[in-house]
Amino acid sequence: MKITRVDLFKYELTYAHGEYMMSGGRGAKTQSSTVVRLTTESGIQGWGEVAPLGGTYLPAFAQGIRAALQEIGPALVGLDATNISAYHQVMDDLLLDQQAAKSAVDVAAWDVLGHITGQPVSVLLGGVLNEDFGLYEAVSLDTPENMVKYVQQRYDAGIRSFQLKVGNDPLDDAARARSVAEAFGGRVRIIADSNGGWDVADATAAADAMKGLPVYIEQPCRSMEDNIIVKQSMELPMILDECVTTLDDLYRVKYDARAVAINIKLSRVGGLTQAALLRNAAQTIGLKVSMEDTWGGDLTSAAVSHLAASTRPDSLFNVSFFNDWNLEHIAGHQPRSANGRGSAPTGAGLGVEVDESQLEPLATFQ
Repeated sequence: MKITRVDLFKYELTYAHGEYMMSGGRGAKTQSSTVVRLTTESGIQGWGEVAPLGGTYLPAFAQGIRAALQEIGPALVGLDATNISAYHQVMDDLLLDQQAAKSAVDVAAWDVLGHITGQPVSVLLGGVLNEDFGLYEAVSLDTPENMVKYVQQRYDAGIRSFQLKVGNDPLDDAARARSVAEAFGGRVRIIADSNGGWDVADATAAADAMKGLPVYIEQPCRSMEDNIIVKQSMELPMILDECVTTLDDLYRVKYDARAVAINIKLSRVGGLTQAALLRNAAQTIGLKVSMEDTWGGDLTSAAVSHLAASTRPDSLFNVSFFNDWNLEHIAGHQPRSANGRGSAPTGAGLGVEVDESQLEPLATFQ
């Protein structure tokens, strides 16, 4: 069965809680999402989505992703719809890196394969090990008082894991973490996420100021090398995210940086295929793993849910449903969380139905 048509779309996602703020003044009220649809000669469709977090979080941005997909799209027509390795071979022969663009194609390819075989993506990834799982939410960088208030609101909705955005002045950041820790004690998991916003000196100062708090520190500095230096004097457990893209990185995470967990973002590594490889390797060497993406809506949440559902329960650390964070829903707000927990759809492929009327067409290749 061949791919006979590739369509590109776009739509805007509005953050449900005002402005989403991270370190270094990086903030936005909306994010731009790009959607890929693959169609086979028998009419089967697969969908994928990629939404970068602005243009200064990772080396990807919406217009760049769309330009890359303009290059990739024509080469996908005629491919064996069931051969995901062939998709990647073709894409890699055309473009070096560009993992964000390739991610949307990869997810759509898994969706197609699921519909052809009649199986959910979670089954194709190895099988469901978690019928449901706890979700986390990010807490936008703000005053300590406002961050505590937001945590309380989401705690009341069932969320028990929170990622506090930090990465500015280290003492101010420590005050943010301390306020949440004092307000919620041992009732929630607290992660202070710098998103690489500190340098070595500030990361060291922040870790020292948070010493003794029940807090994980995530991605204190941008590079692996700087995070290794920081961990040498840091007592708190560390999680790494943005600097982990390969199996080589994974080895360094555990044995050089001595981190306890990694975050796997689909678009940072090129989609579900590479994410599952990293997930499996991380499980094997005893690292906890979190499943998410840079941003996204219903399609991203569905893809993440299947990866989370097929992860070993003792390894699964955090999961995000970005469709809970946004106002727009192109697949009926599915998958939908309940009481702070999520689960993977049980239908074929991603298990969601896309409302095409909510998308703006960009290009068609056939």
